[in-house]
Amino acid sequence: MPFYLHQGRYTQGAIKNLVQSPEDRTKVVAAAIKASGGTLHNWFMCFGEYDYVAISEFPNDDAALAAAIGTAAVGHIADSKTTRLFTGAEAKKAMAAASTQAQSLTPPKGK
Repeated sequence: MPFYLHQGRYTQGAIKNLVQSPEDRTKVVAAAIKASGGTLHNWFMCFGEYDYVAISEFPNDDAALAAAIGTAAVGHIADSKTTRLFTGAEAKKAMAAASTQAQSLTPPKGK
């Protein structure tokens, strides 16, 4: 199954609620991902541009997209990004295909 990296920022209201009633969101995130057919591997709060990151697996991009849209629809996330990840073996396979493809392409001609 493909892996995905999820990054997001909570709304100010969501942060306020988490400060007033602290909770570990791991189980909630795992249940949401499972509802779209995926598996949560890890969820972390973090410093930087995003408030959290997660690593998950889904059976396909359609399921990952459904989870991303469903999460955004709830309204407690201000910004989110989902990135498809590739294992070393998947990347090697793509590199081999790219090698063949690159040979068929010629660059634009200069003056």
